[in-house]
Amino acid sequence: MNNAINSIAIGARSISASLGNVQVLHDIDLALPAGRWTSIVGPNGAGKSTLLKVLAGLLQHAGAVTLLGQPLERLPGRVRARQLAWLGQNESTGDDLTVWDVAMLGRLPHQAWLAAPSAADLAAVEQALRATQAWEWRGRTLGQLSGGERQRVLLARVLAVQAQVLLMDEPLANLDPPHQADWLVMVRELVQQGRTVVSVLHEISMALHADELVIMAQGRITHQGPCADLVTHRALEDVFERRIAIHAVGDEWVALPRAVMAAAKP
Repeated sequence: MNNAINSIAIGARSISASLGNVQVLHDIDLALPAGRWTSIVGPNGAGKSTLLKVLAGLLQHAGAVTLLGQPLERLPGRVRARQLAWLGQNESTGDDLTVWDVAMLGRLPHQAWLAAPSAADLAAVEQALRATQAWEWRGRTLGQLSGGERQRVLLARVLAVQAQVLLMDEPLANLDPPHQADWLVMVRELVQQGRTVVSVLHEISMALHADELVIMAQGRITHQGPCADLVTHRALEDVFERRIAIHAVGDEWVALPRAVMAAAKP
């Protein structure tokens, strides 16, 4: 395991941010460990996606963000793009671009201006497309793909960057259960390589596979802790007004509707 596990991949201090005239984030302090997978969860409107955009340097804000120990705003754009890969929610990409071209976009931070792709670029893109099972349709355009297939191509673009830190907002959107399971395996492999993954997920049972949860409500962090910790489970149930309950199923934790569980009791 990478020694980075004992360090902080992304830090945030006194973060506040607004969308339009509405303040969405309120004085947030956060430290995300390196070499781990952290999932950010919470009800709709909690500020999860806004926080992730701030951590990616995509949104104006008050306060300070650090990436791998360096102030984010001081990092040259190319350096930042090599160190941090971003997958946004509902990203739009030209339908006329091929799958190969979209994945190759992830290599732009590594290429000189107008330079042809290097052998390393070609290898990284092939590896990424194979990892997301998109290699076989690398010559097709995005317009020919389903929503789930497009999402796998966008995931491939993120993997092709080969960044140390990956931020993903709703990466499971449009993916069917088998490919959601594939994504879970992929994330675990990235962490084993010493990478840091931060995801915003609505699928609570999937989020519970992470190393840590950051739980949000009304633009604030209400809890941060290990996914296997019962205190984290109680905080998670509380933020959803106890309408869900966390249960052990085999070696895994799952979130189930409390009303369904109550109805199932004899």
